[in-house]
Amino acid sequence: MANIKVDEVIGRVPTRLYVNGEWRDSSNGETFTVINPATEEKLADVASATPEDGMAALDAAVAAQREWARTPSRKRAQILWDAFDRVVELKDDFAAVMTAEMGKPLDQAYGEVAYGAEFLRWFAEGATRTMGNCYPTPEGNIQVVTIKRPVGPCLLVTPWNFPLAMATRKVAPALAAGCTTILKPAEATPLTSLLFVRVLEEVGVPRGVVNIVPTSSTPAMTGPMIQDSRLRKLSFTGSTQVGRALLREAAQNVLRTSMELGGLAPFIVFEDADIDLAVKAALATKMRNMGEACNAASRFYVHESVAKEFTQKFAAGMSKMVVGNGMEEGVDVGPIVSARQLASVEELVEKSVAAGAKIEVGGKRLDQPGFFFPPTVLTVEGADNPLLEEEVFGPVAPVYSFASEEEVVELANKSQFGLAGYVYTKDMQRIIRLGEELEVGMIGVNSGTISNAAAPFGGVKASGLGREGGVEGIEEYLETIYLGTPRA
Repeated sequence: MANIKVDEVIGRVPTRLYVNGEWRDSSNGETFTVINPATEEKLADVASATPEDGMAALDAAVAAQREWARTPSRKRAQILWDAFDRVVELKDDFAAVMTAEMGKPLDQAYGEVAYGAEFLRWFAEGATRTMGNCYPTPEGNIQVVTIKRPVGPCLLVTPWNFPLAMATRKVAPALAAGCTTILKPAEATPLTSLLFVRVLEEVGVPRGVVNIVPTSSTPAMTGPMIQDSRLRKLSFTGSTQVGRALLREAAQNVLRTSMELGGLAPFIVFEDADIDLAVKAALATKMRNMGEACNAASRFYVHESVAKEFTQKFAAGMSKMVVGNGMEEGVDVGPIVSARQLASVEELVEKSVAAGAKIEVGGKRLDQPGFFFPPTVLTVEGADNPLLEEEVFGPVAPVYSFASEEEVVELANKSQFGLAGYVYTKDMQRIIRLGEELEVGMIGVNSGTISNAAAPFGGVKASGLGREGGVEGIEEYLETIYLGTPRA
């Protein structure tokens, strides 16, 4: 682990808005404070964008759109390649900033640097391959020619849990496709995104192509942009509640939208599963990012014949995890991102216990500075327990035993959410059936890891619209135009 001086790193991060190629204060001079969730101490004061600042960013993106769209794809690709190289070069700074403002252990922050940087490389490779098609109609009288062109100026709203990867996962395909961008990072974690935009400035992104407007008043700042017909796309990652509100706003101008929303991922362990493998994966997918991940396993359905063994081993593994400041050596679990999120986790655990759940390990916030909640496992009797119906977004795992495949499929699918699921079984026919029957956008098969820049990330039902990453990711930022000409 690198010997990192956090204060020095934070001191190198820009804290102003970046609009039309210039770092500037907010129009009213206001700022908001970013704190370290492990210590509750201030990290920095960041300029808080106003509605006027948001519109200035949109003006800049609109003015730069035509020239950026006409920029050769090879040149756009090279900028993304250079950004990839620079992010990797600055991995120590990025990891330190993420751990300081979000809380994740430093080794996980380094993992996110690698993951986030990969979107820059993946879409650099895809920038030159946004090709159309040419073919005759079946009747033979029309020659169909399709071309791809960028959607236009995009508003990209990112969450606090993966502050680098969520920015690169949106900005990289937008730039590759020829779209200009306005990035609105989460209030809790703007510093990583500001550092990323500094990188883009360094590698030569033209004025107005990338703008960043952190703010403590998101609806007021983004509202006028969304209502402006010049904005042509909105990409949002966050809660389903906020996503629904944004979709209502976006409907006015029929914006292209990508929505990566809430998750309540079922983790299903069948009677023929390798229990030790399932426990290892459960620990990884539940506790990565302190459970603050939309695709984290949220509800554990375990066949009744192996439920006791799984629960005991799972609880034992959770109890061994070290909780503390993510900058310290040997820490497995950092703090929850904020006091508000910590209170939400604690409240949901209390509701679950009141509904009959039994705590196997953990269950109470730690009495110390910082927003710490220990790894927690509960056994749940009722299928309608709050922890099986609400996304906890924290280090809490409810375990419920089931009797049959039919029962667990019904339980998994009754949720409004459908982002990810995890299945542990050796039965290939069952795997195929579940692939057809589980109402989720992604399934980990005997694996707790599914996220990759080369794979399409996204869900169904109330978990969102569209896909990020994979070959599908750049299509979210392209329009298909059809030219029909008579054939001789």
